[in-house]
Amino acid sequence: MAYKIVASQCSVCGACEFECPNAAITLKRDMYVIEAAKCTECEGQFEKPQCASVCPVENTCVPV
Repeated sequence: MAYKIVASQCSVCGACEFECPNAAITLKRDMYVIEAAKCTECEGQFEKPQCASVCPVENTCVPV
């Protein structure tokens, strides 16, 4: 499974990009996206996905 960023809620702050241990989050067309093939939900590295932990807008980084 992977996480996704809800585009309509994303404030494009960039906090998630630098916290992702797999470099799965990139800026594309002025919006952050998560590459599902790289996303591991931080399993084995953190207790919960870091994108969701650092995002200032609740329910923006969500499971697919």
